[in-house]
Amino acid sequence: MKTKSLKGIMVLAAMLVSFFSLAQNRLIVNTDQGDIKINKHIYGHFAEHLGRSIYGGIWVGPDSDIPNEDGYRKDVMEALINLEIPNLRWPGGCFADEYHWTDGIGDPAERPKMVNTHWGGVTEDNSFGTHEFMNFAKKIGTEPYITGNVGSGSVEEMSKWIEYINFDGVSPMADLRKRNGQDEPWGIRYWGVGNESWGCGGNMTPEYYANEYRRYATYARNYGGNRLYKIAGGANNWDYNWTEVLMKNIPLNMMDGLSLHYYTIAGSWENKKSATDFDKETYLETLRKAAFIDELIKRHGTIMDKYDPEKRIGMIIDEWGTWFEVEPGTNPGFLYQQNTMRDAHVAAISLNIFNKNADRVHMANIAQTVNVLQAIILTNETDLILTPTYHVFDLYKPHKDATLLSHDLKSEEVSFGKEKMEALNVSTSRSEDGTVNISIANINPDKKIDLDVVLRGIDAKNITAEYITAPAINSHNTFENKEVVKKAAFKDFKLNKENLKVSVPANSIIMLRAK
Repeated sequence: MKTKSLKGIMVLAAMLVSFFSLAQNRLIVNTDQGDIKINKHIYGHFAEHLGRSIYGGIWVGPDSDIPNEDGYRKDVMEALINLEIPNLRWPGGCFADEYHWTDGIGDPAERPKMVNTHWGGVTEDNSFGTHEFMNFAKKIGTEPYITGNVGSGSVEEMSKWIEYINFDGVSPMADLRKRNGQDEPWGIRYWGVGNESWGCGGNMTPEYYANEYRRYATYARNYGGNRLYKIAGGANNWDYNWTEVLMKNIPLNMMDGLSLHYYTIAGSWENKKSATDFDKETYLETLRKAAFIDELIKRHGTIMDKYDPEKRIGMIIDEWGTWFEVEPGTNPGFLYQQNTMRDAHVAAISLNIFNKNADRVHMANIAQTVNVLQAIILTNETDLILTPTYHVFDLYKPHKDATLLSHDLKSEEVSFGKEKMEALNVSTSRSEDGTVNISIANINPDKKIDLDVVLRGIDAKNITAEYITAPAINSHNTFENKEVVKKAAFKDFKLNKENLKVSVPANSIIMLRAK
């Protein structure tokens, strides 16, 4: 009997080991648990007067041979309309704090030129100014987010710009706007008070900037029932003292958002390494650095919680993305880099983290929209490329304004050197119509992962899915071959009641939708 009992125990133990081995990768989604909304503005974008972002990327002028609508590239407009971008930040970036808005209004032929001292020392002709930006935002159906000049500007200059844009009565600025062809005010909401004031925006101390912010924000008026959402220029990376000083010294009723900037760099600031030539270890190290944004959000968020426990002030991550060496032969000041499946994984990991922290993160803006850094679109004089990062934003559209769902993930790890990371990275949400959205990234470049998904609280009848994948981690689209990385239908899953089995391909990002 003892021998039989021992054998029985051994058999049971073997079965349990087998079971847990099979369930090594398991995702439990609580589809009926969640009350935090993922703000659609987390999926925002950024277009600076930098390199070929505006000129040649968005704006070519009405006389260009490139197909355009009122001077805006048609192909870029169509791509952005398809993406349903919620907001667009402009004119910078570092450029914002040397930009004087009155140079960019009126007859384009009479607008003064300036030197873009931050980005390549090129001449800026100001042909793309306030009217051009606001009209572009309207054409693509997005909310404008303007960053005002604190570094080299004045309180009066910023105050008058807001009046020019938003005042609905009779005033010198409103009359000037009307003479320039815009009768009705635009009613802009999102307004940044300076950019990177700790660096290119003036090299200020946090104490000095906090005082300057209070002064500028005082004269950033609300007009015609429109209330500005005022965003203070926040910290760089792990400068927790900057956040502490601003939260302590700026009254909560004077700001609505506090920014945070974080770039993912493969090497060091001095040697950022290639955007396309890298090995597996560099790839995984880059993704580890991208995931560090989670710690930054938590630590800056803890400081914000001390002064704002109700989380009224939004964390605005209005510059994030990868920063590599520029493509060989291009102007170093133009920050033009290619975009690979590695960038797609950085985007997926970052967006999943922003979603997870949606109680504090109200907005985020990838840097940048066209032709700069982790661009979603690359253009030449006749054509465009939709990058792997573009396709991630396209996949993730269902998460916008959806309810964040709680989940529990058990994932195997992938190793590099002495480091390890979970191979799977996910986000879960529920759309207004009840559809459950599950985004899954498998960062392992070599191994397909079988994932058991348990859908609790929903009797799913239908599953649809799309994904992006590629032969290699450095796969990217070119003007000669624009669909090396693209979005496609995904079918490698099986639903049995509340259990969903998914075979997640190596080096892939999936969006599953259950209803």
